[in-house]
Amino acid sequence: MRIKAMGAIVLLVGALARTAWAADMAHEHGDQTFHKFVAEVDMGQDRDDVHASWDVDGWVGGDVNKLHIKTEGEISDAVTQSAEFWALYSRNVSEFWDVQTGVRQDTQPESTSYLVAGVEGLAPYFFETEAHLFLSDEGDLSVRIHQENDLLITQQLVLQPYAEVNLFAQDVPDQDIGKGLSSGEIGVQLRYEIIRKFAPYVDVKYERAFGETAFIARRHGEARDDMIMAAGVRLMF
Repeated sequence: MRIKAMGAIVLLVGALARTAWAADMAHEHGDQTFHKFVAEVDMGQDRDDVHASWDVDGWVGGDVNKLHIKTEGEISDAVTQSAEFWALYSRNVSEFWDVQTGVRQDTQPESTSYLVAGVEGLAPYFFETEAHLFLSDEGDLSVRIHQENDLLITQQLVLQPYAEVNLFAQDVPDQDIGKGLSSGEIGVQLRYEIIRKFAPYVDVKYERAFGETAFIARRHGEARDDMIMAAGVRLMF
């Protein structure tokens, strides 16, 4: 049922994107409006449990102004561990960078709303970079930084290393998160683009909690790190 739910999310976001794009084209009478969505759904194994995840990321708009939509989450042992839904206004401010502002709603591990501000763009050496600041409805402040890079082995075989860190300005007891650098992950995805819009992949990543967050995990009898191997499919529309 969880995997069916992920598939439904992918289809729903795709349908919304196509509908919004068509409506914009009709209203703008020929002004250029585009859309791009990338969806990844996978399933694999961590140390103890079956693991699954989804990531849908895309936008609708023009060269300067866009509506950026995103959802991502993880399921472990048939229980949803995290689920996020984003809606951002994105404005291009230079050749390779957009500034963004909007909202994020988490349904797991706790129902939490956030105001979001950040940037997204292409750093030197072609590192695709996202850096966002979050202010929760409880007044908690946090930062997430994500980077990835596509390395072409052949025209169809792509190696994508990536890394992500999360930092918090204060303890968040309800989510077992400590102040400072709380968690991070580093991984690599190898995908084969049968066509540009369809690519199966394998993914290996290492996740780890740090500082006070790692201490809280140990106190609860949980591991502070994990290795996850998964296989999935990437769709572009």
